[in-house]
Formats: sequence, structure tokens, C-alpha cells
Amino acid sequence: MSRKDEGPRADIYTRITDKIIEDLEKGVRPWMQPWNAAHTEGRITRPLRHNGQPYSGMNVLLLWSEGMARGFTSPMWMTFKQALELGAAVRKGETGSTVVFASRFTKSETDRNGNDVDREIPFLKAYSVFNVDQIDGLPDHYHHRPAPDLDPLERIEIADRFFRNTGAVVRHGGSQAYYSPVTDHIQMPHLEIFRDAASYVATKSHEVTHWTANPRRVGRDLSRYSKDKSARAREELIAELGSCFLCADLGIVPELEPRPDHASYLQSWLTVLSNDRRAIFQAAAHAQRAVSYLHGLQPSEDGSDKVAA
Repeated sequence: MSRKDEGPRADIYTRITDKIIEDLEKGVRPWMQPWNAAHTEGRITRPLRHNGQPYSGMNVLLLWSEGMARGFTSPMWMTFKQALELGAAVRKGETGSTVVFASRFTKSETDRNGNDVDREIPFLKAYSVFNVDQIDGLPDHYHHRPAPDLDPLERIEIADRFFRNTGAVVRHGGSQAYYSPVTDHIQMPHLEIFRDAASYVATKSHEVTHWTANPRRVGRDLSRYSKDKSARAREELIAELGSCFLCADLGIVPELEPRPDHASYLQSWLTVLSNDRRAIFQAAAHAQRAVSYLHGLQPSEDGSDKVAA
């Protein structure tokens, strides 16, 4: 289906995908950009709504990218109206950043037998938000949110506990990290092989995202992973985005340099995104479902292990 055939709604998909393709063609994975800035280790979070709730899925990528491109220092965003309701105002001349909202509407149609049937049609709506750095008159706490105060060792311990709570079977040995759907286990090299403990945790976050694909969990079809380059590229994109979301939640720096076995996916991702303008949106949605599932395996909120998704 061509862009013209899809109509105005396709503009959102095309505009956003074209920007990501432009970055990938330069060898830049845009979802990794927040960690490439100076002095950010341990301080990267998901973008936050005005009430402190984190954004999810595609909006994480969009706002990370906008925040980096425009030099914003705050992770918090809000609409023009929300700023007014707080007694503040967006500064004159400031432009908003795009976020998207996915929903469905029901359309009644007549089938081939003459019966009236309801069909659900998905749609994507775009709207604008503004970073706190673009707004005057906000209460002080919007500008002085407490930064995470965990030392690196404590972050690693929390991440290790998080992965143990998932119940995933992890075996150690060899030089490659992977998830085996046949045996339903994650294979990891020993810790000593990695540059540091954070790199080990970041790699495990990638593999545990793959692990969620099992039909007993989130359920993604991996049957064509080893046979079809496109299917493999799509799944690896899901795992990479899932890893980024998890690393932001856990305060860990993800794999900034692709592992040798993943570097080849760059061209495959370009091919997939060029042929399917919705692929990155679908990958982000799958990654979000995977990460939400992993968070759901953590102890209840009155336990000490819970990490906000």
C-alpha cells in the first residue's frame, strides 16, 4: 500500500519512520542516543508525563530523540493545556514535540451475506507536548526532581534481583549470548568475559526480552527467526528496544556498541523500515508488552523488589 493510498494517517507513520531511517543510515541507533550524552550514567529514565507517570512504547523513542536533538535536560513533558492548568505557560515561540496515541473505532459494515457487522479499525492520533524546559511558571518541584541516588553496585544488585524474579532459566558458558526457544533457556557467557557488570546486565536484558516470546508468556512467533532475515531483524529490533526500556527502568547503561552478531542487523532494519512504515511502531509496541510482562513478574508493590514500568 502506498503512502498516497493510506491517506493522511500514514503521514504520522511515514514522517517518524523516515527520521529513524535517516539516523540509521548514518550508523546511529536513535534509541541509544540518551546514553551517548556526557554525564548521564545512572540518570536516564523514561520520559515522564506531567504527573510523573512514564511514557511507554513508541513515545519513549520519540521523546528521547526530541530531548537529545533539542538539548532538554528535564525528562518531563506536558501538553499546552496541562501547563495552563498548573498556572504556567509555554514560552512564546516554542514548538511542541510529537507523541502518538493508538486507539480503535468501530465501523458498521455489511458483509457478503448482507448481514450488518461491526469492524474495529485501529488508528493513530498525534498530538504535541512540551518539555518542562520550555515552560515558565511551573512549581519548583518540576524543575528540581530528585535524581536517582543509587551507587553502581546497588543498581546491579537490583537488576540481578529483577531478573531472578522472572524465573527465566539462565545457563552460563561459551562466548555467545542467546535465547533458545527449543530449550526455553537463556545462554550467557560468564561475567568475566564482559567489560563490566553493567554490560553483563544489559546483555541479559536483551536476551530476557527474547525470552518473553514464548507462547506461555507474551507470545511472539519465532518460527521463522532462523529462516527469514526480515523476521529475525524484526525480533532483534524488539529485543533491542526492550533492552533499552528495561535499562532505563533499572538505571543500567545498555549495549552502546552492538555486539558483533548484532551489528549486521543495521542494514536489515533499514530494509524492514523502508518497506514497512509501521514496523518501528509495531516493534516498540511488542517491546513494551514484553517489558510490562517482566515487570508484572516482580513482587507486589508492598515488596521491596518492585520497579515501576
